[in-house]
Amino acid sequence: MLRRTLPITLLFLAGSLGLAQNKPTIKSVPAGHSDPTSGMSMFVSYCASCHGKDGKGAGPAAPALRKVPTDLTVLARKNSGKFPAVAVKNIIMGDPLATAAHGSKDMPVWGDIFRSLSSNDAIGKMRIHNLVSYIESLQGK
Repeated sequence: MLRRTLPITLLFLAGSLGLAQNKPTIKSVPAGHSDPTSGMSMFVSYCASCHGKDGKGAGPAAPALRKVPTDLTVLARKNSGKFPAVAVKNIIMGDPLATAAHGSKDMPVWGDIFRSLSSNDAIGKMRIHNLVSYIESLQGK
């Protein structure tokens, strides 16, 4: 009996190890410079790796995440047709009450960057405003 089950057990273990090795991983790459006057530039630098360049949540890093990234193109539709700019700003700023995805273990790199943007600093305000405006421009696409 042992002679029969041992090869099956070994085959099962080998297959399990092979599946575990195929799990996607996120490669840490520092963000390049992004133009603070361009919401699109910041989106591509900070958001597209998870949310995708189109904002629909299918970026190249998305399969490695525990939680599927939000489809940013339907935020207004899910909010009775009105884009939730304040909520989006709070998420970008890392408000822990807004979402667990930004600034938590799920998004450790960008959370620190977004939290470092001071809403009292003119350039920080401009960056946040331009990024929120760009996300708003993605609605319905």
